[in-house]
Amino acid sequence: MRLRSRRLPFVCLLVLSLTFLLGCNNLNPLCSSARPAPVIGSLSPSTVSFSQVQQGFTMVVNGSEFVSSSQILVNSTPLAATVVSPTEMKVNLTTDEIPAPGSVRIMVQTPSGNSGDVGCTSGGTSDALTLTVN
Repeated sequence: MRLRSRRLPFVCLLVLSLTFLLGCNNLNPLCSSARPAPVIGSLSPSTVSFSQVQQGFTMVVNGSEFVSSSQILVNSTPLAATVVSPTEMKVNLTTDEIPAPGSVRIMVQTPSGNSGDVGCTSGGTSDALTLTVN
């Protein structure tokens, strides 16, 4: 009976340790394929005229944690973009995406991939920045 009581705390500690490790991306070896959540810091340009939109223009999104599967959301509509580097993306915008002057919400979204199946957080959507169209 005494031997059992000493094993119980060890077993509990082992179970808690495994639970912690499987839920923590940095320590879980199964999370190596997890994609980071994107972060955006600035838009270039951040203000354009509607005539520029009518002609079509290239917007640069600067931030961090961009991966090849990241896409730009324009007012919640996903658009294929060019990922130049982990800190820069480019997208061409026209009146197809911006039909009138006003404020346009820009975000970056990275799909989660398959690492969510093993208890890892992966991907996500950045906070929004505003593109002003005059």
